[in-house]
Amino acid sequence: MKLQKFIDEVRRSVAPHTIAAHFSNGLVPVAVLYLLFSIISRNGFFEHTVIHLLMIVLLAIPASFISGVIDWKRKYKAAEAPVFARKIRLSILLCLLAVSAVSIRMLNPAVMDEPGVLRWSYIVLIVAMLPVVGLLGYYGGKLSAGQRSERFR
Repeated sequence: MKLQKFIDEVRRSVAPHTIAAHFSNGLVPVAVLYLLFSIISRNGFFEHTVIHLLMIVLLAIPASFISGVIDWKRKYKAAEAPVFARKIRLSILLCLLAVSAVSIRMLNPAVMDEPGVLRWSYIVLIVAMLPVVGLLGYYGGKLSAGQRSERFR
């Protein structure tokens, strides 16, 4: 009986969007950290981890986005509020940044070994993801913390 109770509780509490969002949003800061390790140490080992993390983030973004839209429609009845528009725009921006960074790295695996605009573009794209996931989390936190009374600001 205790196992069935546990299973029922898990079913009621599991939120696909929360899991997907925290998964991808949690990997971006780690990727930035490994990028910094790579720059400071000049060790390509760390940068290999960066690209692996970014590829996982890129795969997780659609799950996070789709589950977020489903939650928006189900929980918030597709309310047209500024917070939802911001989250959608930020999600699209995160996807574009991730696609751009992964594309640069896949087209030029030695991008971090070569000085120039492409190397800096790659670095800036990755670092730019950090405030994006921070804002996505901030707005998600406002929603989940029950601050809905402010008309979804």
